[in-house]
Amino acid sequence: MAGEIPAALRDLIDDAALFPPGNAPLGAAVPAHRGYRQSWFAPLVGPLLVPQTRLADLDPGRSALRIGVIVDGDPEALPGALAALGPHVEVAHYESRHALDRLAPLTGKPVYAEIPLDDDALDAVRPTGFTPKFRTGGPDADSFPAPEALAAAIHGCRRRGMRFKLTAGLHRAVRAADPATGHVHHGFLNVLVAADAAADNAAVDEIAAILASEDAAALAARAKRLLDRPRVLWTGFGSCSVDEPLTDLTGLGLLRRPFRRQGDRE
Repeated sequence: MAGEIPAALRDLIDDAALFPPGNAPLGAAVPAHRGYRQSWFAPLVGPLLVPQTRLADLDPGRSALRIGVIVDGDPEALPGALAALGPHVEVAHYESRHALDRLAPLTGKPVYAEIPLDDDALDAVRPTGFTPKFRTGGPDADSFPAPEALAAAIHGCRRRGMRFKLTAGLHRAVRAADPATGHVHHGFLNVLVAADAAADNAAVDEIAAILASEDAAALAARAKRLLDRPRVLWTGFGSCSVDEPLTDLTGLGLLRRPFRRQGDRE
C-alpha cells in the first residue's frame, strides 16, 4: 500500500540494484523491485535500471515491469531486444555514455546523456533535447566531483533551461566520508536543497555551499519547507540501494511510515 510521499520525493530514486557496488543478480533484483512497487514508499522509487547488454537475460514475469535502459550496446539493436521482452515491459527512459550522435536512434522516450561537468558539454547536449546526466561517484576519489564543479553544472543547467540527472555515490542523505574508502560522497538531500535554490536563481557559490554542507539538521529543516513542491530542475538519481536512502529520509523526519497494514512491505 503506497504511503503519502511528498511531491519533492516522488520518483526520486531509480533502482540501480544491478550496478556497482550492489551488483545484485537479475534473479534477485526483479522480485526485489516488485516488492518496492508494492510497498508504502512505492511513489519514491522509479524504474528498475537494466543494461541493454543484459536484456536478453531479463525475465520480466507476467505482470508489468517498468525499466530504464542503460544503453551500453548498439542503439540500433534496441528495438529488437525490447520487442523480445514482451508486452509486460514498459521502457520509461534511456541512459547512455555514448557520443551524442550515436544516441539519435533513441526516440519516443526521454534520453539521459551522460556528459562531463562543463559548459562545452552542456552546450553540445542542449540542441539534442536530451537531458544531461552527471556522474557523482565511482571507484576512486577523482570520480567524486568537488561541490564547486557540481554546483557550476547545476547552475549551467538552470541557465540553459535544462533539467539534470545524477548517478553513483548518492546512497546517503547528507554529504559525508565513507568510512571504508575515505571518499567523500555527495548527499542526495544536499542536492535536493541545492537544486531548489538553483531553480530560484541562486548563485554558484550559494549552490556549492549547500552541496558542501554536512549539517543534517539544517538540511532537513530546509528540505521540509520544499517537500510539497515537485522537483523542477533535478529529475532524480540512480542508486544501487533503495533501503539506505529510505532509512535516512525516515530518520530525518522527511518521510513517515503510515500505519502498518497486513501484507505491507517493511
